[in-house]
Amino acid sequence: MGERIRKIKKLKNVRIHREGTNELTISMIILIGIASVLWYTIDNPIPFWAFIVIFGFVWAMALNFYRCPIRYFNGDTEKLVVAPADGKIVVIEETDENEYFHDRRLLISIFMSPLNVHANWFPVDGKVKFVHHQNGNYHKAWLPKASEENEHADIMITTPEGVDVLVRQIAGAMARRIVTYAKEGEECYIDEHLGFIKLGSRVDVYLPLDTKVCVGMNQPTTGDQTVIAKLR
Repeated sequence: MGERIRKIKKLKNVRIHREGTNELTISMIILIGIASVLWYTIDNPIPFWAFIVIFGFVWAMALNFYRCPIRYFNGDTEKLVVAPADGKIVVIEETDENEYFHDRRLLISIFMSPLNVHANWFPVDGKVKFVHHQNGNYHKAWLPKASEENEHADIMITTPEGVDVLVRQIAGAMARRIVTYAKEGEECYIDEHLGFIKLGSRVDVYLPLDTKVCVGMNQPTTGDQTVIAKLR
């Protein structure tokens, strides 16, 4: 528990996700530079204000995309599976998982729109068994084939009870970069960041068939807060 508290403290000052700090800073400098040129070189103020409105809105959207809320799960996390991402539930079904488990699993998928927070959290406490990254296509993230054919990162976590849980970060039609912070052999906890996916994307969680589902189709989820399932 002491280790978990120390790790959580490292997140306390996070406001804008580190994946967006450089991009937001550089783009702001460029915007200020172009706006200054328009202001001092063109007598007509319309181009200046048109630029401010249009590109100011775009920059604000990027700022919203890279926001990183400070969240802590309130309560006991034993055998709980929390949402690894903000978004909505798009899949709850039994499926054949033939890459790692070679049996049937319960699949719960969360789709993230460009308006959602795109930080990802660990859905369970445990230890990272392995991390695999697979290049692939960029189908729309809500399509069933996206889970296997799109670029994705697989993180297998073994819970303290010995249950293996697979988390899959999936790139969407617009996403071109998946960032995974999970490292093989490290302990992981709910409240910690698993990674980040840029633009629209999806996160799949593969669970044992006897897991109790706690969410419904199209239900909104809040990463690190919404309980999506309970392990038996």
